[in-house]
Amino acid sequence: MGFNADRTLTKLADLAADAASRGAKLAVFPEAFVGGYPKGLDFGATIGNRTAEGKDDFVGYWQGAIDVPGPAIDFIGKVARDNRIQLVVGVIERDRSTLYCCVLFFGADGTFLGKHRKLMPTASERLICGFGDGSTMPVYETELGRVGAVVCWENYMPLFRAAMYSKGIELYCAPTADARDSWAPTVQHIAVEGRCFVLSANQFSRRKDFPLSYSSMFGDDPDAVVSRGGSCIVDPFGQFLVAPQFEGEAILVAEIDLEQIPRGKFDLDVVGHYARPDIFQLVVDEAAKRPVSFVGTNRTPSKEHSEVVPAIADRANTAPTG
Repeated sequence: MGFNADRTLTKLADLAADAASRGAKLAVFPEAFVGGYPKGLDFGATIGNRTAEGKDDFVGYWQGAIDVPGPAIDFIGKVARDNRIQLVVGVIERDRSTLYCCVLFFGADGTFLGKHRKLMPTASERLICGFGDGSTMPVYETELGRVGAVVCWENYMPLFRAAMYSKGIELYCAPTADARDSWAPTVQHIAVEGRCFVLSANQFSRRKDFPLSYSSMFGDDPDAVVSRGGSCIVDPFGQFLVAPQFEGEAILVAEIDLEQIPRGKFDLDVVGHYARPDIFQLVVDEAAKRPVSFVGTNRTPSKEHSEVVPAIADRANTAPTG
């Protein structure tokens, strides 16, 4: 739905309602679903030069991003509440003049739980997106299980994966824009390594889903495929509960059994009995990093980046997931 947040939010509401009607209790949306993933755009940048046209492209992209908190957060929270469904949503967050590739978490009661900012934008994404820090790497305790998110090629950061495993992640959400054949074995490996369920979401989109001004490598054919999808759901033994889907738009639904996790960790717990802390140790800095701090005044930063992990008791052992 490229760069038109209002239209995309309307579609999000429709998809969430559809998923809930199929029995889903958790829905995961792809990387940059709200705000759009600008695949194929170069924003007029070459080494040592940025064009005026490219800067105009960035302004249009910036205008399609959302504020956190802001009206879009209120809207998505209402969608979650109306459908009694937990939501994990990939967005482009606008923090003043800097953009962040971000994942937002919502409880089934509509509560905004918090966010994860992508730590390492991939390749040319670094041109348009800032870097997250350790203060937004949450795993939330929910009635369905412990939920967190690692975005696209962050999943190739082994130390980040280790940090998430250490937080006890059970429903490992992997919003992505990677539709390569190598992605499916990547999420299978993560499921086995972390003994967790991996829910990977990548959007299927065509040229007609983007603005007319979208000047990219995909040309002007409205039916040209921009992103071919590949969403899938994997169990803790690396088996597909739903295999990667490439045929078009689809909602994938599977029922999960959290008892598969201790079954798997019986013989492999990479942050437990299979670890060797006497040899290998990881130190994670979760402090927020701000470029400007004010001392000796009552001024506070405009946004609070720390995350609070709510405890919700009585987790169900099985839950449909979409």
